[in-house]
Amino acid sequence: MATAPRPTEAVIFDFYGTLVRLVDPLPPSHAAVFHRLGLDAHVEAWGDQWATGPADGEDHRVHSVGEREYLAWEVDRLRRRALECGVPEEAAGPLAAELDRANKALHLELFEDVKAVLAQLREHGRTVALCSNWYWDLDRAVAGCGLTDLVDAAVTSARVGVRKPHPRIYRAALDACRVAPERALFVGDMWEADVEGPLAQGIRAVHLRRPDRVVDGIAPPLPDRAHRIASLDELGALL
Repeated sequence: MATAPRPTEAVIFDFYGTLVRLVDPLPPSHAAVFHRLGLDAHVEAWGDQWATGPADGEDHRVHSVGEREYLAWEVDRLRRRALECGVPEEAAGPLAAELDRANKALHLELFEDVKAVLAQLREHGRTVALCSNWYWDLDRAVAGCGLTDLVDAAVTSARVGVRKPHPRIYRAALDACRVAPERALFVGDMWEADVEGPLAQGIRAVHLRRPDRVVDGIAPPLPDRAHRIASLDELGALL
């Protein structure tokens, strides 16, 4: 006789790409920062600006012992990369500080379906949480989007010290919700971080694939205990 599914007590959401998107004015590109500082010769060596952050799954707990230490590590990581790209030592520090500011000059906007769905989840007694590869100030980003009153807990990689899909960050989210894995649902737009990672920890996963923000081509086939939706409005049927 089949066992009835356990009721969902908590819904854990990814943040960027799931609840919020980037809108104008966009942050300055790294290339623009290099050009403004007269470091044009090093732009090509620097490469893709989106590859300058910590890697997915990275464990950086030694740098996440406090806000000051973490923020210093973010800038120093950029400074060391600049030196590796041939930037003169006297220019590497100012460049790193400028790039760090550019990385965080983000203007975010909620997707249209977010507030109503989160409010409905909480009205039905479910815990709503965030689990994001984000900067130290996830709480301020949440407040800036007007979500503070709709989110019960927010877990950021910066403070936990590891990035999705490292197991520790999902356990931190479960602890914040005070819920067992089988009673949680994870919702996000990235395959490894938001589907494979939660599933490996016993959390049912929902792959959000919005038609106006499709990530990297064809969606992989769904494994057991995973679902796919095109809008958060479809979540109700999975609970």
